[in-house]
Amino acid sequence: MNPHIQRLYKLSEKKQRTIIGLMSGTSLDGLDIAVCVISGSGISTQCKVTHFETVAYDDAIKEKILAVFSKEYVDLKYMTLLNPWIGTYHARLVNEQLSRWGIEDKDIDLIASHGQTIYHCPNSFHDLPDFKHGTLQIGDGDHIAIDTGIITLSDFRQKHIAAGFEGAPLAQYGDYYLFAEPNKNTLLLNIGGIANFTFIGKNHTLNDIICSDIGPGNTLMDQYVRKYLNLAYDQNGDLASKGIVCKELLSALTSLDFIIQPMPKTTGPELFNVDLLESIILHKKLKISHHDTLATLNEFTAYCIVDHITKLDVSGTVEVIVSGGGAHNDTLFNKLKDKLSRNFNIVKLDNDGIDTDSKEAVLFAVLANQCVMSESADENTQGQLTFGKISLPL
Repeated sequence: MNPHIQRLYKLSEKKQRTIIGLMSGTSLDGLDIAVCVISGSGISTQCKVTHFETVAYDDAIKEKILAVFSKEYVDLKYMTLLNPWIGTYHARLVNEQLSRWGIEDKDIDLIASHGQTIYHCPNSFHDLPDFKHGTLQIGDGDHIAIDTGIITLSDFRQKHIAAGFEGAPLAQYGDYYLFAEPNKNTLLLNIGGIANFTFIGKNHTLNDIICSDIGPGNTLMDQYVRKYLNLAYDQNGDLASKGIVCKELLSALTSLDFIIQPMPKTTGPELFNVDLLESIILHKKLKISHHDTLATLNEFTAYCIVDHITKLDVSGTVEVIVSGGGAHNDTLFNKLKDKLSRNFNIVKLDNDGIDTDSKEAVLFAVLANQCVMSESADENTQGQLTFGKISLPL
C-alpha cells in the first residue's frame, strides 16, 4: 500500500489530528495559515488553533491575481500557468511559516487548502441554459502536496455544486460543528469581501440551519479605496466616518435584485464591484466626494446585514458572533450594534484561538477533518456531504 494512503487511513484512528487550514479570500490581503488540533467529528468536533498568521500578499502577487480576478474574459494561457504557480507559492508560504514556528512537516497530518477564488458563478449570474452553478478556485493542491510533503485536500466547493448546491457558502458545516448549542440561538456573521451568516436556532440540526450570502462585506469599500485612494482598505472605517451618507446612492444600491432575493443565495465581486458603483453614480448624475461615497458604502454593508438578520423567524435572544476583516471596521461594527435590537447580542469571535481573522481558515481545516472522519456513505443530503480532493505527496 502507498505509505501516504496508509497514513491517510490511519488518521481516522488518531485521537486528534493536526491540520493546517489555508484561506485566501476575495479581499486579496494575503494567505491565512491556521494550525488546528482537531478531535472528534461532526457535532463532536473540538478544535484549538495553536498557531496562526496572515502572510500578506505584496503588490506583485496581487497584480498577478487581479489580472484574472472576477473577470469575464481572461488570457487562458495565463490562467493555466497561474493555477500551478499559486499552488507552488502557497506551499512556499506554508513551508516558511512552519520553519518560523519550529514545526516539522511530519507533525502535520493534513493541509486543507481553499485556494484563491477567481470567479463564482451561480446560475443567477448567467443565461446559459445548458449550465448550472460554477465556481473556480486556483492554487493546485497537487503542487501544495508535493512541495510541502503533506497530504493536501483542496477543491472543497466542487462537491457542494455536484450535489446540487451553489458551492457557497460552506461556512455552515464548520459553524454548526463548532458553535451549535442546543438551547441557544447563535448567528455566525462573517464580514469578508462578501458578508454571509449561519443562523443556528435552538435544537436545529445541520439541515435546519440557514446559511447565506447577504451582500457586500468589504469588497465595494476595498475596491473603491484601491482605485481612487491607492489604499488597501479603509482602516477602522475612519474615512467612512468622515462622510455623509448619500441617500440617493444608498437607495439605488439597496434596490438591487440580489438584495431582495430570498435566502439562501450566493454572490461575489462579480456583481458587487466598482464598475457597478460607477454606473449608478453616472446614471444618477451624482456629485459625491470620496468620504461620502465610503460613508454610503459602509452604510450599505450595514443595511444588507441588518436587513437579512431581521428577516429571520426567531424568538428569544440571539448571540451574533462576528468574524472577518469587517469586524475590525469600527464604523461598521458600531453601526451594527446600534441598528440591531436588544434581542441581538453582538460580539467579536474569540474562542480557543478561533478568532475574527483565523475563522475561515479553521473552517476548511474542519471540513478536511470531516472528510477523513465521516462514517456516512450517503452524500445525497446537505448534512452528510464530505468535501475535498485528496492530493498525495510523492
